[in-house]
Amino acid sequence: MLSVVAKSMLTLSGMAALFGAILAVASKAFAVHRDPKVLEILEVLPGVNCGACGFPGCQGYAEAAVEAGEIPTACPPGGSEVAENVAEILGTDAGEIVAMVAVVHCSAGVSNSVQRLKYDGIEDCRAAMLVSGSPKACVFSCLSLGTCKTVCPFDAVELDDEGIVHIDRVRCTGCGKCVEACPVNIMELVSVDMRVHIRCSNHDKGKAAKAVCEVSCIACQLCVKKCPSDAIYMDDNLAVIDYSKCTNCGVCAVVCPTGAIIDEVKARPKAIIGRGCDGSGKCKEVCPVKAIEGEPGERHEVTSAKCIGCGVCLSVCPTKSISMVGALGHQRGR
Repeated sequence: MLSVVAKSMLTLSGMAALFGAILAVASKAFAVHRDPKVLEILEVLPGVNCGACGFPGCQGYAEAAVEAGEIPTACPPGGSEVAENVAEILGTDAGEIVAMVAVVHCSAGVSNSVQRLKYDGIEDCRAAMLVSGSPKACVFSCLSLGTCKTVCPFDAVELDDEGIVHIDRVRCTGCGKCVEACPVNIMELVSVDMRVHIRCSNHDKGKAAKAVCEVSCIACQLCVKKCPSDAIYMDDNLAVIDYSKCTNCGVCAVVCPTGAIIDEVKARPKAIIGRGCDGSGKCKEVCPVKAIEGEPGERHEVTSAKCIGCGVCLSVCPTKSISMVGALGHQRGR
């Protein structure tokens, strides 16, 4: 006669075998067959799960990429390297990849703008907008509470002592998380090649805009008139750059009377007029900063201290006698 302990052991062993069999059958019946390409893509992705691709994390993107078979460039943080790797796994072409970077269209700080109130609450721009709106008198301005910095997964956003937001171009991957989080919509993703930006979002008329911020756009339209490529237009009292036309010449930043336009190019070349100059004066006519002097029929000269290196004169010289020499290398007229 079996003891109680033996019976219990036999019963438990039988139940374990039964449940094991059930689990084995279930694992085969309900197994998720994952395409090996999904695992390959996951291995080449950054793994930050930022959601910039529009899918729920890297796993979601990898599965969607394999299913669709044609979205190798949807991972902004990964850049061209990841896009090419994903394209190779999918057996397709990555195509042209344009690196993007976030731009902040506001330079209003503590000392150069009027503060409407002192915000005392959750350090979150979205929360502040729900409670009291912008603490600054300019309702279009950055709230300076750092929500964009908080959501950035790459530590590419910084606030200085003035409360002005700056983007680290090296760290920024163009994921767009900061753009989505900004409740006043003053952030934008642009091509990393673009280096001239309007750092203002104020749509008030000139006098009203200037009253609340020293570095606001006052709708004077000097930038529109002086832009050699017609890349700037006015939108409800605010100057806007059409980046598809912008050549980064920097003329708009030079003529802007309030400093609302910034030029991120640290150093530019200077124009030099060679001996082949016929004195037509075309370069003098188009120079936006009056840096070229000379009499008709005589060789013209460039005042180096005034030249901003925009290169406008280069394209109009009939004898191709103008060269751009300096910071960005040497370029002759063509």
